[in-house]
Amino acid sequence: MAKTQRKKASKKELILRKAAAMFREKGFAATSMRDLAESVGIEAASLYNHIRSKNEILEAICFDVANRFNTNIDIVEVSNQNSIHKVETLLRFHIQQMIDNYEEVYVADREWKHLEDPYLSNFQNQRRTYRKKFAGIIEDGIRKNELRKIDAPTSVMMMLHAVSGIESWHRSTAKINAKELEDNMITIMIDGLRKQG
Repeated sequence: MAKTQRKKASKKELILRKAAAMFREKGFAATSMRDLAESVGIEAASLYNHIRSKNEILEAICFDVANRFNTNIDIVEVSNQNSIHKVETLLRFHIQQMIDNYEEVYVADREWKHLEDPYLSNFQNQRRTYRKKFAGIIEDGIRKNELRKIDAPTSVMMMLHAVSGIESWHRSTAKINAKELEDNMITIMIDGLRKQG
């Protein structure tokens, strides 16, 4: 049977991947287009054939990540799952994204402040809306007596901060595997929401 060939990444996709790695490592402000061109292996002038500016790169990374998360939460919101399973599904998605697409998710989470308007305002609104939807799922679970009575926005803030802490797992030399990490985090966070007795 013939092997299916993987689609080769376009030059723009390669630039976005390299940029995400550099923005995570050096920060958006400290990364120059020259650094990026060198990393991709092309002349700085050639970089502008694929991308207009460093800001355009940041916009592409941030909104690609935001779209993935928004699509997922919209599907989860209308699913037939009970509240605990909805929260677990959202958290597993967050953890998997932080493991599999670490650099892009990290940049969207930490470097978005360098976006310029109207992109900055748009991105801030999307972040706020996402957290409200997540909190709404928890509040719905509390109303249905499926989750313990806790402050939903605080819960969302704590869970998202815990997931962003996966950054230190990436840096660790003696670490558990990704599946164990995901299962451990789910156990700890979900048990805090689960209604007792």
